[in-house]
Amino acid sequence: MSEGAVAERAERRTFVLVDGENIDATLGNSVLGRRPHPEERPRWERVTAFVEQQWGHPVTGLFFLNASNGQLPASFVQALLAMSYRPVPLSGRPDEKVVDVGIQRTLQALRERPEADVVLCSHDADFVADLGALLGGERRLGVIGFDEFMSAQLRMDGVEVLDLEHDVRAFNTELPRTRIIPLDEFDPTFFLR
Repeated sequence: MSEGAVAERAERRTFVLVDGENIDATLGNSVLGRRPHPEERPRWERVTAFVEQQWGHPVTGLFFLNASNGQLPASFVQALLAMSYRPVPLSGRPDEKVVDVGIQRTLQALRERPEADVVLCSHDADFVADLGALLGGERRLGVIGFDEFMSAQLRMDGVEVLDLEHDVRAFNTELPRTRIIPLDEFDPTFFLR
């Protein structure tokens, strides 16, 4: 590898943008059918570790929070900081989707950083236009969530779709999900337990 290629690789960084509201709502409403218990929530440090290991360069985790009520969940913010995430607490009017707008603005700002790869943790189609604007060039793009709840619009050519449970292995417990199994991955012994 040439010195230029080594220097370019060293400068690359992946930004993991977490739409915590969307992931939490999908987990609670669609997967569990109730509010998740603490042990059923994703281990967010596994997401950044997975991306760093798979994509081969440093990761910055940005976790977007709705702080419109004027409160910060102090223990959760401390946990995010301990996992090397940067909490992004946003506030706005009741009719504003502050987390979505914050992520959209961040995706727009990343257009000016062609050396930055991007992973979005969300199922939300609200990000399609801004994520699509990042396609092309050398940039690597991904979306992490629950595969069966991922907006079809996020499944663009050039965007890797990764399952939060099965690919990233972000959970300590097996979730009660029914998912489509590619025949190459089918293990009948799982169903014979």
